[in-house]
Amino acid sequence: MAQERRSGDERARVILPQMRLDDLLAELQSRLEAARGTRDRVHALLEAVVSIGGELDLETVLRRITEAATTLVDARYGALGVISEEGERLVQFITVGVGEEEIEAIGHWPHGLGILGLLIKDPRPLRLPEIADHTESYGFPEGHPPMHTFLGVPIRVREEVFGNLYLTEKAGGGRFEEEDEVIVTALATAAGVAIENARLYEETRRRERWLEASAEVSTALLSGTDPHEVTALVAQRARQIAEADLAMVALAEGPGGEFVVAGADGDRAAELAGLRIPIDHAIAGHVYSGGSAVRLEDGRGVAEGVPALSDPELGPLLVVPLGLGASARGVLSVVNRPGGAVFSGSAQRLLEAFAAQAAVALELADRRRDAERLALLEDRDRIAKDLHDTVIQRLFATAMTLMSAIKITEKRDVAGRIQRSVDDLDETIRQIRSTIFALQTTADDRQSVRSRLHGIVDDAAERLGFAPSQRFDGLLDTDVPEDIAEHLLAVVQEALSNVARHARATRAAVTVHVGGDELVLRVEDDGVGVPEDVRRSGLRNMEERAHGLGGAFSIESRSGGGTVLRWSVPLNRDAL
Repeated sequence: MAQERRSGDERARVILPQMRLDDLLAELQSRLEAARGTRDRVHALLEAVVSIGGELDLETVLRRITEAATTLVDARYGALGVISEEGERLVQFITVGVGEEEIEAIGHWPHGLGILGLLIKDPRPLRLPEIADHTESYGFPEGHPPMHTFLGVPIRVREEVFGNLYLTEKAGGGRFEEEDEVIVTALATAAGVAIENARLYEETRRRERWLEASAEVSTALLSGTDPHEVTALVAQRARQIAEADLAMVALAEGPGGEFVVAGADGDRAAELAGLRIPIDHAIAGHVYSGGSAVRLEDGRGVAEGVPALSDPELGPLLVVPLGLGASARGVLSVVNRPGGAVFSGSAQRLLEAFAAQAAVALELADRRRDAERLALLEDRDRIAKDLHDTVIQRLFATAMTLMSAIKITEKRDVAGRIQRSVDDLDETIRQIRSTIFALQTTADDRQSVRSRLHGIVDDAAERLGFAPSQRFDGLLDTDVPEDIAEHLLAVVQEALSNVARHARATRAAVTVHVGGDELVLRVEDDGVGVPEDVRRSGLRNMEERAHGLGGAFSIESRSGGGTVLRWSVPLNRDAL
């Protein structure tokens, strides 16, 4: 019996050390696995830091940070919210784990209320086992996927809170632990450095684009490039500087006129070119008159009063003045699509500087064109004076000499030929005087009566097969009222059309004389005269126009063949 008891005690002593050894081995195994897990997480953290640190594009950096944080803590959903410069709301929201259909169903990204806003107001790490149980929870909008567990960590850039990392729904249904918070906080610290580097790089690239664009616009303007091409170039470069979806250059037409979109680049640029905007528009008018930029997170409000802009495609907006004070020329606007990035203060400062330089270049180009125009006018004035003071005087002296010769000659045929020469000289003097008036017509006078008459006669040359002679005497552009001028232009056009269709002429002459409170039009040709069987509705219209203005109309045969049309109206209508 005693021997059996001893053998049982010996077996117990063998089993107990074996059990303690198993526990120790299990604990060791657990610690090894924990160490291995910690090592793996640290390794994953280092890989994430290297990954985000090796990228310089800010958008890519933000997405990689969000993806890395989601992977490190086994979260189903992750997001990175960028806080506005005022520190009041979210202006950008990058998500991971939410599909495109779900994003469309949710609509606009969060503005920073509820739990998300709690981290904006108090930027400290936050862990929640159940989002809905927190007093700050606002619930989720329709279409939002269900979320329960939550981990939020702020991202700081040089002690400034840039944004927040939001992680929800830990894999397996568990809670986020303190170790998860430590890992994400470490990632956020490294993310701050990567974001700062990306922002500095982005700022450098943007400044390079600004310098290149400013030089290109100035060179184009000062080298004589067409202003319309330059405004299109300004819009194109502004869009690149601000990295916007659309840019527009709206120039003011007169102090009480409208804005006209003279250049556009990007989305819907072709539709917006030439668009007119009221000068007192709430946004554009304020920027133009006040000289201060306006930056909005949602630009849909600017469509008010501008039907062509009534479209939901307007998102964040930045409008800067194109010049200041007396040299203000209009406004420069850049727009992103709804949901796009809000324009930063840095982008605003660069665009303001670019717009100011573009306005100066436009002003210098205008001054240069004015100087060139003045030089051209001075040259024309010199030629006109030479024609008047030298050529006409010499022709007049020659005519006087010939007139004296008529008195002393005894032969009628000689006297007749001299008289015809004198008449030719007189006609030449009249044509030179008409040329002098034409020389004194500037490019800005294209809508003047004289210029419009020249245009009608020149256009008729193709139908006639030859260029009619033309002489316009007197103050056509100052003494002829607008209503009489319209009738005159219509009669000249109708008369030349009749010559082209019926006269079979080889020569024609158009003469307009203004003087003595009367306007007289003569249209002569060397054709076959007025056919008997032709419809006379055109002639009747010319006659009615003359009678309606208190004037007279006649058409007669010309000596030597052809017709002479005479149309005259009084200029002093009050005397009738």
